Amino acid sequence: MSKTGKKDASKDQSESFEARLGKLEQLVEALESGELELADSLDRFKQGVELSNQCRDMLDQAQQTIEKLSDPDDEKSARPFDPIGSTEES
Repeated sequence: MSKTGKKDASKDQSESFEARLGKLEQLVEALESGELELADSLDRFKQGVELSNQCRDMLDQAQQTIEKLSDPDDEKSARPFDPIGSTEES
């Protein structure tokens, strides 16, 4: 059972944000259709909550990376593009 859990975890980590979001959208469509039985609806709702949490975590990680790369106190960090201030002064 632990091998399967590890396999599933690595699969979850390698799946892209877009793939997860697509699955979430499919789950929402199925739930909104009103054609599922209660047990199926609950199962898909649980899956949707998990996918939503995973997507939120991925967005939070991306935001942290952007903030780290855009640190104004770090000379090596990325800077926002400023076309007015981009000309060099002589």
